[in-house]
Amino acid sequence: MIGHNVGDLYDRCVTFYPDNIAIKHGDIAYTYGEMQQKTYSLAGALADMGFQKHDRIAFLMSNCPEYIFCEYALAKLGVVRVPLAVLLTSNDHIYMMNKAECKALIYHEKMASRVEQMIPHLTSVKTFICVSDAPSSVMAGHHHLQTLMAGHPGVLPKVDVKPEDLCAIYFTGGTTGLPKGVMLSHRSWVGTFLTELLEFRLEYNEVFAFATPLTHAGGCLMIPVMIRGGTCLIMDHFDPKLFLELTQKERITSAFLVPTMLYVLMDYPDLDRYDTSSWRDIIYGAAAIAPDRLKQAITRFGPVFTQLYGQTEAPMAMSVLPKEAHVIKDPVREKEIFSSCGRPCFPAQIKLIDAEGREVPQGETGEIVVRHINMMDGYLKDPETTAETIRDGWLHTGDMAKMDHEGYIYIVDRCKDMVISGGFNIYPREIEDVLHEHPAVKNVAVIGVPHDKWGEEVKAIVVLYEGKTVDEKELIQFVKDRKGSLVAPKSVEFWSEIPLTNLGKVDKKKIRAPYWESKDRKV
Repeated sequence: MIGHNVGDLYDRCVTFYPDNIAIKHGDIAYTYGEMQQKTYSLAGALADMGFQKHDRIAFLMSNCPEYIFCEYALAKLGVVRVPLAVLLTSNDHIYMMNKAECKALIYHEKMASRVEQMIPHLTSVKTFICVSDAPSSVMAGHHHLQTLMAGHPGVLPKVDVKPEDLCAIYFTGGTTGLPKGVMLSHRSWVGTFLTELLEFRLEYNEVFAFATPLTHAGGCLMIPVMIRGGTCLIMDHFDPKLFLELTQKERITSAFLVPTMLYVLMDYPDLDRYDTSSWRDIIYGAAAIAPDRLKQAITRFGPVFTQLYGQTEAPMAMSVLPKEAHVIKDPVREKEIFSSCGRPCFPAQIKLIDAEGREVPQGETGEIVVRHINMMDGYLKDPETTAETIRDGWLHTGDMAKMDHEGYIYIVDRCKDMVISGGFNIYPREIEDVLHEHPAVKNVAVIGVPHDKWGEEVKAIVVLYEGKTVDEKELIQFVKDRKGSLVAPKSVEFWSEIPLTNLGKVDKKKIRAPYWESKDRKV
């Protein structure tokens, strides 16, 4: 399987399940055979326009079937895809396309006004292709994607796409600085799919709901679903009411959700009106989950959950907490396991090291480093950062963790999120987990803020449940009683909501900014 490229994998799915429904989006459905026909027509049209192996094309699309056609088509041609998150700023998009030297941009009509504003600032993009239901709405000089597909017989040039060829450039979120372009080969993606098939245990004929952006983690699951002959149910965006309605109507069996989405579903007022018994594989990740809320989710929905831990540099999964690990009879051990991100997935190797690169003893904190078949080739045009991140074949994640006697990994925090107060290392994740146990706390983010004497001090940003009240002193004491005075917040602010990145992660860069804007050092 490692010898294949991504286009070959799509082709195999079509060969095995030509008449199965591959994609559903609203009232529109495509069989595997129809998906291939659309894709080959698009790929042929792109080839006729002069695009060839190693060229780069950016995607600026919301979730839609055309996204899948484009991904498949570029893989067949050996053209590199550069997905752009629609919720980022136009400055981000300009930076990414120029950095990647994209020759074309495929965009959704909803983004047309932004594209028009960006055009004068793009240095390499010369071709624009619009996804639109109405050809007449496409800007002058731009191509209409559906017309390109309809006007080509679907005859492809023969392109030798090797496993080591570059398949995609994914830009990191930029929460710690300028976005970095992560270069992922066809071999990396095929390795990712192999890991997912082995660890997530998807069954045949899944109905998998894609409610997160296809440009990110959830989109990595499309091919594994298709390898099992399943249906990719595409949602424009996550909406709890629609998700629950589709669960009943389409009998959704599986999905990828970030923890905030799971919280929204659990807190949805009319949840009990909906039948969720069809769920059998709900995969969650991309951010930490509060153990108490995970326990609530299992009580409400059953043992259907699998957790993944990964990052863009090693897509989707480096460790997995499988379904059976969500059913622990010992309540003390259960709470411990629910705080973990599982154990290394197949065939990843993980170890924890100190600042000198030495492996730390069991139970002590160290940085997670991983060796895996899905690792990136490096960062685009950034050999120095690549050399810092990949050393002797090991990817340095920047995540601090502990490992227990059974090999379960407990992420303490990001290196960059760690608070250093008076020389002591304090990990916000541990404090957040404690505050999540308070019955009035709906959401929380813990950060370090400047302190003249100690360098930094701990501050908690808290969102309360509607109708619940608690004061600052009570929450500080709540943490002191459980973790001690050293790590307890020195102050608490109550906000109406916690800002999130476009991936649904807590945006700590944005939260920290006003406290550090007048400081020379951003500790």
